[in-house]
Amino acid sequence: MNRREAISQLSVLTAALASTQDSFSMTNRSNYQIGACDWSLHLNCNPEAFNYAKKIGLEGVQVSYNSKTDLNYLSRPENRQAILAASKRTGVKIASLAIGMLNEVPLKSEAKTVEWVSESIDAAKALGTNVILLAFFGKGDLRKDDAGKKVVTERLKQLAPKAEKQGIILGIESYLSAEEHIEIIEAVGSSNLQVYYDPRNSADAGYDIYKEIPMLGKRKLICEIHLKDNEFLLGQGTMDWPRIKGLLDESGYKGWAQIEWSQPKGKSVDETYPQNVSYAKKIFG
Repeated sequence: MNRREAISQLSVLTAALASTQDSFSMTNRSNYQIGACDWSLHLNCNPEAFNYAKKIGLEGVQVSYNSKTDLNYLSRPENRQAILAASKRTGVKIASLAIGMLNEVPLKSEAKTVEWVSESIDAAKALGTNVILLAFFGKGDLRKDDAGKKVVTERLKQLAPKAEKQGIILGIESYLSAEEHIEIIEAVGSSNLQVYYDPRNSADAGYDIYKEIPMLGKRKLICEIHLKDNEFLLGQGTMDWPRIKGLLDESGYKGWAQIEWSQPKGKSVDETYPQNVSYAKKIFG
């Protein structure tokens, strides 16, 4: 083989290797559906969230189960029907539900919240979605609260059988570490209890998200994710979203990516969300 033939063969091998790598990358890359939280659109417990979501190019809406002014919003059939009608009319999906009021009326200390979660399972089933975010911030924060974690664990044990029967995933979103989330999930003993992962929250709490995502991902414990960078537009803050996306892909994650906030001070939803949607679709869509 002369020098020219050797170079030609090397070029062919290099091209073949590059093609194989590209094929592998495409095979392992997932396109997520992009939604947004209704509270971030300032339309919580409001069917109008679906009209706005369609306007800015979203595929789904994460719907609040209740609000300060209506603690049992989705428990009432007429409200479920209004949400279903809005989804059907616009073609925007009901991505998941969320009980953000647990930040103010905590599961760890208020018995009535058990009824909220139980009724939200019925609502999720009726609305054709299968993930419910359970929030643990503000008054519901579980950090350095062993007694609170114990109560939450026992209450989730009560709720898990119903979630399992209905095919609904309960997702814990909190400032706890991945290890602490796993401890609660193992104590409850249900595959229908998972983690609602928000990389920004975890980074703010001081955890290494690039270790946490693989840790939770290999156990298939991430039910859904939030995309936010606090007071920065997506892609303009400190979060390395392409790297996060790569780690999620490696774990086999295929769920929703829900935009939450990422709204600079003084800027309206109209000014910020079209940009956030565009960036989210570029990286995650």
